[in-house]
Amino acid sequence: MSSMWGNVVRIQIFGESHGGGIGVVMDGMPSGEAIDLDELQAFMARRAPGQGAYSTARKEADAPEILSGLLDGHTTGAPLAALIRNADTRSKDYSAMRWLPRPGHADYTAEVRYNGAQDTRGGGHFSGRLTAPLCVAGGIAKQILARHGIFVGAHLLSVGSVWECEYNHIGLTADELLKAGKNAFPVLDEEAGRRMLEEIETARTIGDSVGGRIEAAAIGVPAGWGDPMFGGVENRIASLMFGIPAIRGIEFGYGMGAAELRGSEHNDAFITDENGNICTKTNNHGGILGGITSGMPIIVKVSVKPTPSIVKEQDTVNMQTHENAKLSVPGRHDPCIAPRAVPVVEAALAIALLDLWMEFK
Repeated sequence: MSSMWGNVVRIQIFGESHGGGIGVVMDGMPSGEAIDLDELQAFMARRAPGQGAYSTARKEADAPEILSGLLDGHTTGAPLAALIRNADTRSKDYSAMRWLPRPGHADYTAEVRYNGAQDTRGGGHFSGRLTAPLCVAGGIAKQILARHGIFVGAHLLSVGSVWECEYNHIGLTADELLKAGKNAFPVLDEEAGRRMLEEIETARTIGDSVGGRIEAAAIGVPAGWGDPMFGGVENRIASLMFGIPAIRGIEFGYGMGAAELRGSEHNDAFITDENGNICTKTNNHGGILGGITSGMPIIVKVSVKPTPSIVKEQDTVNMQTHENAKLSVPGRHDPCIAPRAVPVVEAALAIALLDLWMEFK
């Protein structure tokens, strides 16, 4: 298995959901950057389980142990290694399903790919638990970027059929960008959040789950980062986003809706701002043109599938006997993954931008 990513700042994620621990190694890091571990822990707490009825009851502190690369609160430039020890595991919840692949999970494909040698407990290395070390790397990246005037944030844009407003794609401020991350439920509009929670509870009470969308953004990114074709900023962000389990789609700027517009509607006219800087009147391009940043806010939206582990009975097949079977997934699972995925999407965007910052600064 290869769980490595990056050009300059390279990350490697290791561990399994029910193993001794999970973690990340960050190579190619800048030296002398101050890292506030309390701030990092506060960011980790946004992703941690056990936060409410919309979250799994699994209890994990998600407190990273920094093993190397940090001295006296500053990066040393050496590889930064962080470990999160697993504590609240219940592997017995999965033993009865060893040969019954869960619909929507990687159980069957992993069995075929790794000939049964993979760790199947709690999904092993395929588990959403592996997003915790991704948040360690992203939380560190966010702090470094913010110190250099680049801010990254995200909010829950929709759950099921319930939507809230999008970010201001043109004059997005740091206060608006970071607002949702300070709320108990990661939305900009409290009333929309209440209706989203009702949607989640409705799915939970019938043993089902629901999906959602997340909008992430970055401000302060200068024009000129990236490359055309395969080295484009969209390519690099998307490759990291799709490393997050449950992400099914991604859009930049106006996204898929661009297919319904004419060029005169979708094109962003160039203008100069009050300081004489070149910018665009609108931001349908989401801050990236030709794979290169334009200086406008980077706007990214991702779709998150419904939690595949549900109590409702589903059809499956016994991989040993090839006989049809029925399956109801016991254990502790989020009826909606999207709320806890908000900081994970933030983390992925921040890691991609830190890699670009190191390359183009």
